[in-house]
Amino acid sequence: MGKAYELKPKRVPRVETKYRRIVTDIPAPGSIPTLELLERTEPIAMRGQPPVIWDHAKGFQVYDAYGNCWIDWSSGVLITNAGHGRKEVVDAIVAQAQKPLLTTYCFPTETRAQLVEKIASLLPEPLKKVFLLTTGSEAVECAIKICRTHGVKVGGRAKNVFVSYEKAFHGRTLGAQQAGGIPVLKEWIINMDPGFVQVPFPDGYYCEDTSFAHFEKCLADAGVTPDRVCGVMLETYQGGNGSFAPPEYMKQMRKWCDKNNVLLVCDEVQAGFGRTGTLWGFEHYGIVPDLTTFGKGISSSLPMSAVAGRPDLMDLHPPGSMTSTHTGNAVCCAAALASINLVVKENLAENSRKLGEILHRELHKMQAKYPEIGHVAGKGLVAGVTCAKVGTKDPDGDLAFEVVNKCIQKGVLMFSPVGLNNSTVKIAPPLVINEEALMESLGVLDEAFREALGR
Repeated sequence: MGKAYELKPKRVPRVETKYRRIVTDIPAPGSIPTLELLERTEPIAMRGQPPVIWDHAKGFQVYDAYGNCWIDWSSGVLITNAGHGRKEVVDAIVAQAQKPLLTTYCFPTETRAQLVEKIASLLPEPLKKVFLLTTGSEAVECAIKICRTHGVKVGGRAKNVFVSYEKAFHGRTLGAQQAGGIPVLKEWIINMDPGFVQVPFPDGYYCEDTSFAHFEKCLADAGVTPDRVCGVMLETYQGGNGSFAPPEYMKQMRKWCDKNNVLLVCDEVQAGFGRTGTLWGFEHYGIVPDLTTFGKGISSSLPMSAVAGRPDLMDLHPPGSMTSTHTGNAVCCAAALASINLVVKENLAENSRKLGEILHRELHKMQAKYPEIGHVAGKGLVAGVTCAKVGTKDPDGDLAFEVVNKCIQKGVLMFSPVGLNNSTVKIAPPLVINEEALMESLGVLDEAFREALGR
């Protein structure tokens, strides 16, 4: 999958600006013992990210312990929508921890009640019941379970086909990976469930036919009739390259699901809480799903996820049958409530929208400048810049890796390239970033492309 980063420090030009500071070799020589310790004691699968040891973070900046400071284009991994280390979030965590009440299983707490009420109040009808979990994968598994339960209820056990999309990522557990559309991540699964079916995502790039008729044709080609489908799930935008489906496609999907008694699921684990320039990513489509999953940006910090849906769907399972050991953890709930309040109070979705217009304008300028940028996608403060061999759609993971590596060396922090053959440079700064810092970091990206291409 990904490429390994060298642990040998490489001399890089020193940087000192208002928002960036690189004063050591990268990786910092002082960090090598810790990086080597991690290599000895963790599985190789954990070695995929740039060798920067985070020490602390604030707002849209990340610091190590050796004097270096980066503009953060990762938000962790799209987590810190309200910004890193916000005092309001820290204070909420500390207050809950000092109560002290750290764990409750499913016993009721006031904090949990306040959080689910807050989320439900911000969601449109009929998404008015909220189930708290810990990870995005767990939320996706729950959505699959509800879809199949509902399918059996309304159509018998033959109504069990769960449709999702090629190139999609929904998590790393068994059901989530079978619903995902990345074949290499499924190689470990010996007995694939034939009830999981993927169709092309209408991104207009890898899949040029964005008509809803194409969805119906692909389903028919897979031998699936609508009466057998229990659910259709898509990432609101595909995390691997930042692509959205056409709004008209989604409107027709909503009608098709209604007609065939199929549940529509929008996976908002990456898209929710203002990331795309609206509070919920599905707002761009002018539709409301039956179920939606949340994670990452829900708390700007601690592990928390959620499933929200129609009350009749959320109540399909009886008491005690749809729980999790850490569901609604009091400390995580306090963090999430504080973070959501910041997103709403500071109108961070609008900041994402405004700065997103600048971000995507400048990225399209770069695309015109560098033909090696095959595709630019996203909305708000999320973007995917896909690298490809000139004149083709053949993914160029080597170029994407080199661009990210050079950005790290210049003081802009990103996670490793994602998407097909790891060819997409993913941009996702905290929603509190300002225009000056955004433009500065875009300048760094331009430099990185120019140098990586030898221009």
